[in-house]
Parts: sequence; C-alpha cells; structure tokens
Amino acid sequence: MSDPKTSKNILLLGFVSLLNDISSEIIQPVLPLFIASLGGGSMAVGLIGGISDGLPSLLKVLAGCWSDRLGKRKALVVAGYALSAAGKLLLPVANTWQQVFLLKTLERSGKGVRSAPRDAMISESTDKSNRGRGFGLHRSMDSTGAVIGSVLAYLLWQGGMSYSSIFMVAGVLSVLALLPFYRVKESFRASSCEVRLRLSGLSPQLQRFLVVASLFALGNFSYMFFILRAQGLFSGAEAVAAPLLLYALFNLVYALLAMPVGIWSDRVGRKKVLAAGYALFAMTALGFAAVTSLAGLIALFALYGLVYALVDGSERALVSDLSPSSLRGSSLGLYYGAIGVAAILSSLIAGALWAWWGAEATFIFGAGAAALAAMALLGMKRTNVVTMN
Repeated sequence: MSDPKTSKNILLLGFVSLLNDISSEIIQPVLPLFIASLGGGSMAVGLIGGISDGLPSLLKVLAGCWSDRLGKRKALVVAGYALSAAGKLLLPVANTWQQVFLLKTLERSGKGVRSAPRDAMISESTDKSNRGRGFGLHRSMDSTGAVIGSVLAYLLWQGGMSYSSIFMVAGVLSVLALLPFYRVKESFRASSCEVRLRLSGLSPQLQRFLVVASLFALGNFSYMFFILRAQGLFSGAEAVAAPLLLYALFNLVYALLAMPVGIWSDRVGRKKVLAAGYALFAMTALGFAAVTSLAGLIALFALYGLVYALVDGSERALVSDLSPSSLRGSSLGLYYGAIGVAAILSSLIAGALWAWWGAEATFIFGAGAAALAAMALLGMKRTNVVTMN
C-alpha cells in the first residue's frame, strides 16, 4: 500500500489540473468558432481536432516509457505543463487557421509529455482498492476547472473581448498553474532501468482492452463537432453564446459526477462502468444526429458530460489495474498512443462525413463505433491477473 501522505499529491495535481483547465477551457469552446471566423470549415476542424489531439498522444507513449526508465515522474509532468503554457501564450498571434493548427498542436504536445507520468503518479499515490476514487477526484477537480473556464469564456465574450484577448487571459492562467508543483512530491523512486516499449510485454487482458478503447476512440471524435452542431441551430449572437453555455453544462455534469463514478467503479468493477459509458455515448451521438431544439441540446450536452464521467477516469484506472507498477508509465503511454492514433482517424473521418453527407452522418458513425466497443468490452473475459499496487 502506498504511503497515505502521498494522497496529498492527488490534491496538488488536481489543483494544477483545475488551474490549467480553467485556462484550457477558456480556449476550447471558443476555438471552433475562431477557426470558422478564419475561414476554416468542417475539414479544418477535423484536421485541427484530430492531429492536435492524436499526434501528441504518440508522445505519451515515449513519455510514459521514459518516466519508467528514469525512475522519476515529476520532471516530465512539469515540462509538459510548461510546454502547454507556451503554446497558449502564442495562440493570440494566430491569424490563419493553419497557424491555429500549428500552435494548437504545440499546446497539446505538452499534454502528450505530461499525461502518462502524471497518471502514473496518481496511481502510485493511492492503493488499488481506492484507485478509482483517486482518478475520480483528479478528474473532478480537472473538470471543475473546465466548468469555470467555459463560464469565463462566455463572460469574456459577452464583455466584448476579442478572440486574441481571450486567448491571452488563458495563457497567463496556464503559467499560474505551474505554481502548485513546488509542493508536489515525487511518487516513484527507482533506479534507471532498461524498459522496452512493446505490446508483447503487456498482459493479454491489457492488449485486448487497448483494442476496445481504440475502437471507442474511433467514434469519440473531437468535442468541436458537438459545438458546431449546437451552433448550427442558432443564429446571430446566440450562435456564439448558446454553444458556450452548453459546453459549460457538459463540464458541470462531468465535474459533479466524475468522483462518484470513480468510487462506483471501485465497487462494481471498471468493465461495467465503461460498458455503460460506451453504450450511453452511442445513444447520445444518435441524439445529436436528430436534435432540432434547445431543450434537446440541453439534455444531450448533459448526457455527454455523463459519458465522460463514466469513461475518462475509468479507462485509465483499468489500464493501471492491468499493469505492473514497474511498467505502469509505459502501459499508460501505450494506451494514450493507441487512442491517439484512433483520434487522428476519428476526427478526420468525422470532418469528411460532415462535409460530404452532413452532421447526421458524422454522429451516426460515432454511435456505431461506440456500440461496437461496448459489445467488444462485454465480450472480454474477466481477468484473473493480480497486479501490483
């Protein structure tokens, strides 16, 4: 069992994520609207959403393995957050959607560097019986920051600030998010070692789950398509204000339910929670394909938040459960890499379907992939592998 004092790490890392997500979520709901204002259509949104999320995910493979080899996590986590801050500070100078693409990729590359070693720190700051709670607490604080950030985005927009000024506020906040690291303690101490990054070193159960998670990621395209779908049902000033508020609702539901869902997954098992999340995403995506009213959008964005509460932390907790402690960073890195490749394909396919056949085709595709992932997960045999804490 891990030292109870290291649970403070989860609170501190959660506070870092809260501040960083305030910064990120000031940008997130505004970004697809900014891209559209620069002349970027659904294909541009798909390219930026897919590449900026997918390519940095490949960095997570290397960062997770590197943290295992070094026997340390904290330095990589700090470097990742700092790189994201640099990308946000440069975003206000962008005046073409191609520049947005490059800077967004830089900003998300920081996430690629930090995520696997940070999640390994979280898993090592608690024991297995409370791991879902630990990830749930972190996700709850992270998504609370997202709620605050998305509401701030709306208020800053309503206050008459330009896109560039809004992005500058976000950049300054991302720098402040680095301050709590002064009190974060290294949670993993090991001698430098040779860790070979290969799928064959993973347990069969984890290999199968990576396939299932990648299938779900193929249907779980960028949030920006949900924003664009909402924008299409409004006109005038409401075409900006309504999507911002709906995105805040999504984050509010996610923030409120992330920790209870994490505790629930400790009790009933990750597999049941994830299967419910995958199935609910399929139904939510079908709803987005057919929605025509504000009331419908409110319900669907709330369900979208519930999906993330069910899936986001539970996937990482399950990967941690199926990984030995000496390879946990590498395993999480491979997980991020697998879903990152799927994310690139997902948003590119979603953008193409939107351009060729309309929004409905994009969401039907997402529903189909999620439904297949739910069935594949339920078809996985129950694991008898006992992993290290």
